[in-house]
Amino acid sequence: MDTNGVMTVVYCISFFSVAIAIVFAVYLHLWVKRQPVKNQTIRDVSGLIKAGANTFMRKEYKMLALFAAAASVLLFLFLPSPVWSGGDITKNLCMLIAYWAGTVFSAIAGKMGIIVATSSNGRCAEAASKDIKSAFLIGFRGGAVMGLAVVGISLFGVAGILLLFGDTTISLGFSFGASSLALFAKAGGGIFTKTADVSADLTGKVELGIPEDDPRNPAVIADNVGDNVGDVAGMGADLFDSNVAAMTSALVIANTLDVATHANTAMVFMYAALGLIASIIGIATAKIGPGSTPTRALNSSTYVTSAVFLVLTALCTAIIPGFSWQIWGASTVGLLVGVLIGITTDYFTDVSKSIVKKVAHASRSGSAFTVLSGVSYGFISALPAMIGIAVSALAAYKICEPMGTEYALFGIAMAAVGMLSIVGMIISNDAYGPIVDNARGLAEMGELGEETIRVADELDSAGNTVKAVTKGFAIGAAGLTVISLLGAYMSEANAALEAAGKALITGFDLMDPVVFFGMLIGAAIPAVFSAMLILGVDKNAQRMVAEIHRQFREIRGLREGKPGVKPEYDRCIEIATSGALRELIPAGLMAIIATLVVGFIGGPRAIGGFLMGNIVSGLLLSLFMSNAGGLWDNAKKYIEAGNEGGKGSEAHKAAVVGDTVGDPFKDTAGPSINTQITVVSLVASLMSAIFVAFSFFG
Repeated sequence: MDTNGVMTVVYCISFFSVAIAIVFAVYLHLWVKRQPVKNQTIRDVSGLIKAGANTFMRKEYKMLALFAAAASVLLFLFLPSPVWSGGDITKNLCMLIAYWAGTVFSAIAGKMGIIVATSSNGRCAEAASKDIKSAFLIGFRGGAVMGLAVVGISLFGVAGILLLFGDTTISLGFSFGASSLALFAKAGGGIFTKTADVSADLTGKVELGIPEDDPRNPAVIADNVGDNVGDVAGMGADLFDSNVAAMTSALVIANTLDVATHANTAMVFMYAALGLIASIIGIATAKIGPGSTPTRALNSSTYVTSAVFLVLTALCTAIIPGFSWQIWGASTVGLLVGVLIGITTDYFTDVSKSIVKKVAHASRSGSAFTVLSGVSYGFISALPAMIGIAVSALAAYKICEPMGTEYALFGIAMAAVGMLSIVGMIISNDAYGPIVDNARGLAEMGELGEETIRVADELDSAGNTVKAVTKGFAIGAAGLTVISLLGAYMSEANAALEAAGKALITGFDLMDPVVFFGMLIGAAIPAVFSAMLILGVDKNAQRMVAEIHRQFREIRGLREGKPGVKPEYDRCIEIATSGALRELIPAGLMAIIATLVVGFIGGPRAIGGFLMGNIVSGLLLSLFMSNAGGLWDNAKKYIEAGNEGGKGSEAHKAAVVGDTVGDPFKDTAGPSINTQITVVSLVASLMSAIFVAFSFFG
C-alpha cells in the first residue's frame, strides 16, 4: 500500500471511530434519561440547577464570543504572516477559519457536558435510595457521554482541519481556538464554583452548624450549579484542549519528518483513533462487581482501557508499513507513566489511605495544623508526578534518538499522545465526580434518608479521589504536550529564521542572558496567574457571604427552617455569575500579553527560555494545588464519616477550613495552569515568525 493509501485508510478509521463514539454516547444519554425521577423536590431543585448552569454558560459564551471576535481580527491581520507583507492572504483566512472551528468545537464540548450532567444528577440521587450499583452506573454513564463526545469531537476537528487545509501550521490555529476558550471557560467556571462552595461551607457548616446541602442555605443551589459549570463544562473544555494540543504538536513535528512518506502523521491519527475505541470498550465494561467499590470500579475500567490500547496499537504497528516500534515504545511509556501518576495521586488523596487520615488527625489540633499538614503533603505529592513526567520525556527521547534528533522530539510528542490516548475514559471518570456530588446534595434536599445520603457520600468520595487522579493525569499529559509544543515552536521558529537568513535554534542555553531573561519571567507567570484566580474567588466569596448573612438576618423563619420559607437562591447565583465573568478575562490576558512582551523584547531565544520556565513552575504549582485540594476535601469527608470526632466536632470545623483553602486550589487555579501553559506555547508557535522579524534582542 502506498503512502496516500495509508493516509486514506487512517482517515477512514479515524472518522469511523468518531462515528462509533458519538452513536454510543447518544445511546448512553438516552439510557440515562430513561431512568426515573419521581421525587418532586429533586425534580424542582434539579431544574433550578439546570437553569442556573445554562444562564451562566449563555452569559459566559457571549463574553467569550467578544474575545474571539477581537482575536479573530488580530489573527487575520498577522498570522501566519502580516497581510501587508505580500504573502498569500488565503492562508490568513484559513488560519481564521481553523481558529473559529477550535473555539466553537470547544464550546460545544462544554455545553454537551452541561446537558448530560444536569439530566443525570437527579436520577443518580434517586437510584442511590435503591442500591449503590444503579446509582454508580447512572453517574458513570452520564460522565461517559461527555468523555466520548469530547474526544470524538477533538479527533474529528483535528483530522478535518488537516484534511481540509493540508497544513499543520493551520492546525495550530485550531488548537489555539480550543485552548483560548478552554483557558477562560475553566477559569470562569472555577471562580463560579468555588465562590459558591467556599461561601456555602463557611456560612453553613462553620458558622451555623447546618448540613452541607441544607436547603436553608442561600448558596446551596449556586454550589450545585458550580459543580456543573466548573467541574463539567470547564474540565471538558480543558481536556478537549489538551487532547487537541497533543495531537497538533505531534502533527507539526511529524510534518517535518514526512518528506517521502506520511507514516508519522498516520501514526498520530491511528493511535488517537485506537485510543477512542479502547475508551469505548473500557466504558462498556465499567460496573461495581461483588465486593467492589466505586473507586475500584473506576480504576479497573481505566486499566482495561489502557491494556486494550496497548494491544491494538501493537497490532497496528506490526501490520501497517512504515509504522515504527520505537514510536510505539515512546507512546507506551507515556501511557504507563500516566497510569503511575494516577496511582501516586491516589495514594495522597484517597480517603482510605494514610495521608488523608494523618491530615484528618492533625485537624484535631486546629485549622492551622490542617493547612500546614495539607500544604506539606501537597508539595511532597508533586515529586512523584514530576519524576514521572521527566522519566517519560527522557525515555521517549532516548528510545527514538537513534532515528535522529527530530524523531527524538517526535517521540516525546507521541508519549503525550499515548498518555492522552485514554482521555475518553479519563473525562468519563472526571465528569462522574460532579454528577455524584450533585446527587449527594439532591438526596439531602429531597429528604431521601440517611442511608441514601451515606451511599451518595461513598459515591462522592470516590469521585473526589478519581477527580484528583484525573487532574494529575491531565497535568502530566499537559507536561509532555508542552514539551512537544516546545519542539513544535522550535520547528516553526527555525522555518522563520531560515527564511530570514538567520542562524537556526538548536537548543536553549541557560547561560545565554536572553534565554535566562525569558525563563525567569516565564517561571513567575503561573504564580501570578494562580493568584489572580484565587483572589477572584476570594473577592467574590466575600460578596456572597455578605449576601447570605443578609438573607439569614432579613428573611424571617429562614434560619429556623419554618415551612414555606425559602431563601433567595437567585441572588447568590447572580453574584457568582457576575463575579466570575468579571474576573475570568484578566488572568488569561495577562499570560498572553506577557508572552508577547517577552517575544518582542528578547526574540525567539527568549521565548524558548520563557516556555521552559513556564512549564517547570506551572507543572509544580498545578500538581501541588490539585493534590492538596483533593487531600483536604477527603480529610473533611473522612471526619464526616464519624472519625476523629465526626460532624460538628472541632476537628470537623478545622477540616472545613482546610477544604475551603483547597477548593480554589484544586478546582480553580490548579487545573487552569496546564491550560495556561498550553495557550502561551501555542501563542509562541503562532507568533514565532513575527518575533523573528520584530524584536530588540532577537
